[in-house]
Amino acid sequence: MRAPAFWWPDPPLFIARLLKPFGLLYGSITAHRMRRPGQPPGRPVICVGNFTAGGAGKTPTAIAIAERLQDMGVAPAFLTRGYGGRLRGPVLVGESEEAEITLTHVDIGDEALLLARHAPVAVARDRRAGAQALLDAGVPADVFIMDDGLQNPALKKALTFAVVDGETGIGNGLCLPAGPLRAPLARQLPYVDALIVIGEGACGDAVVKAGRAVGKTVFTARLEPDADAARLVRGERVFAFAGIGRPQKFFDMLTDIGAEVVATKAFGDHMPFTPGQIAAIEHEAELKGLLPVTTEKDAVRLSTLTAAPALRASVAVVPVSLAFDDEDGLRAYLASYVS
Repeated sequence: MRAPAFWWPDPPLFIARLLKPFGLLYGSITAHRMRRPGQPPGRPVICVGNFTAGGAGKTPTAIAIAERLQDMGVAPAFLTRGYGGRLRGPVLVGESEEAEITLTHVDIGDEALLLARHAPVAVARDRRAGAQALLDAGVPADVFIMDDGLQNPALKKALTFAVVDGETGIGNGLCLPAGPLRAPLARQLPYVDALIVIGEGACGDAVVKAGRAVGKTVFTARLEPDADAARLVRGERVFAFAGIGRPQKFFDMLTDIGAEVVATKAFGDHMPFTPGQIAAIEHEAELKGLLPVTTEKDAVRLSTLTAAPALRASVAVVPVSLAFDDEDGLRAYLASYVS
């Protein structure tokens, strides 16, 4: 899906106010569900979620936390529902070459395949079943990292991070479908230990203020492009395409690293590409002499599209990673929960 434009203006637009009663009902149901006690899964669970629907940077954050834990000698495994995939699970990924070859984003979603490049992954709509599958398989994990799931009460969480996009924050402050919140902010904050704010902006600052007012720890971070990939596109005239939560963020990043963004195409988050869409990108890029550029997550979905061999061969992929402003503080914070 692509987040509707009326979610973001504050004060809310007329259509958002019209939908507000439905949002109150949705938010109340979600908040009530969050009160349920979770089941201990046999390992500490670190949840990386967000207050809103849509992309705030949860998957890069989950990967960054896994890398810090690995540096500390702690072995992580991921739990994810496999959004966009057809399999309900549990399915284990990253345990063998065969699994990684045979499973595609059509089966388990693009994010699960990205996570599996860093640690074992259990894909399951039922998070308890995913955790149990990791235990039953004897996966050597000291901690489970749940990618998304702040509002999911299935498992008891040892530590919960809420990822916040500094530019958009919580939008108009209303709940689905009137706004991006999954439940009112005040009713979600008690279930969060720390905020991770990615990027800068007044909207993010407002969420930080609300979090600090109730004693929440705050870490600030930024998404940084891979240095080698950045050098490849710097100075190039590019056709940028992306199907992520906020494609414009990727397009702006390309401009920031010195690419000349001549054409763009935004797709819905996780949306499978069609041969016709890819053919159109190939045609325009060739006609205008542009370098096609996309995100790492989009490249996962592009890789299985047999109708796009020319584009797959020519596209430049720009991965990103999360850099924390207080690296030592984050590591100490993690150590206090997993040591």
